[in-house]
Amino acid sequence: MNSHALIHDIARQLDAGTIIPYLGPDMLSLCGELKVPATPVALAEIMTTQVSVPHKIRKRLTQAAQFIENFKHRKSVVHLMNGAFAATPAPSALHRALAGSGARLWVDTWYDDTFAAALAQTRPRGGWVQIQGLSQSEHFGQWTGVYADNDEFLPVLPVDVERILYKPIGSHGPAGNYLVSDSDYVEVLTEIDIQTPIPAAVQAWRGGRNFLFLGCRFDDQLTRCFARQIMKRSSDHHWAVLPHEPTRMEARFLQEQGITRIDMPLAPFARFLMDAMQLEPAT
Repeated sequence: MNSHALIHDIARQLDAGTIIPYLGPDMLSLCGELKVPATPVALAEIMTTQVSVPHKIRKRLTQAAQFIENFKHRKSVVHLMNGAFAATPAPSALHRALAGSGARLWVDTWYDDTFAAALAQTRPRGGWVQIQGLSQSEHFGQWTGVYADNDEFLPVLPVDVERILYKPIGSHGPAGNYLVSDSDYVEVLTEIDIQTPIPAAVQAWRGGRNFLFLGCRFDDQLTRCFARQIMKRSSDHHWAVLPHEPTRMEARFLQEQGITRIDMPLAPFARFLMDAMQLEPAT
């Protein structure tokens, strides 16, 4: 299948709700002027300009966050994260198109509030909830928190929920929940193989469906592990827009998980996809 036909097929499946968009930090590259960090390195640098950490870990996000948590306080980590993501970038046309598509589950793996804002714009009548991963250091024994589209905390997931935004590593809004330090990830990774941290609703909805990875890289063990476990028991055919030549480990991951690489920069892919969806061009 050529690229043109493939993108039209993806658009058709998005409309039908058989694709789960899986969004990474590089989605922010479509948002114009950035007011939030768009990479783990950029986030680490913001945090370590405000709190002194050993030079060798200044660009290593999880280690820097762990150092701050150990020698300051967990509240210091949350305060720094809240400051870094206080602004909400204006959602791009692709954010809005995906939010308004037939998808019923979106996975967003960065801390910004951009996609939640896109949902609020395209679905002003609500009908969606946000499920966020929680740090065990702050919410021991509780793996996720559920929030209504008006940011209200919900003790349980409503049985009649229509759509879910799943933020597995947390988010700035509405409550500043973050998985960011080494200890945060150790707790989750200890249980993720048996799916404990992954919401039952996400596990149920992913069955037999395809994932479309946008703005993601798989050159880090953490990103591969989360993607692998979130995809578990889904279909055996997925796609990733990945313009950069994959690393050896990325290439192996793509092959193992049945992910077809779309060798195209994200911005032109967005334009072609929205043409196929008969929506406005990307900006």
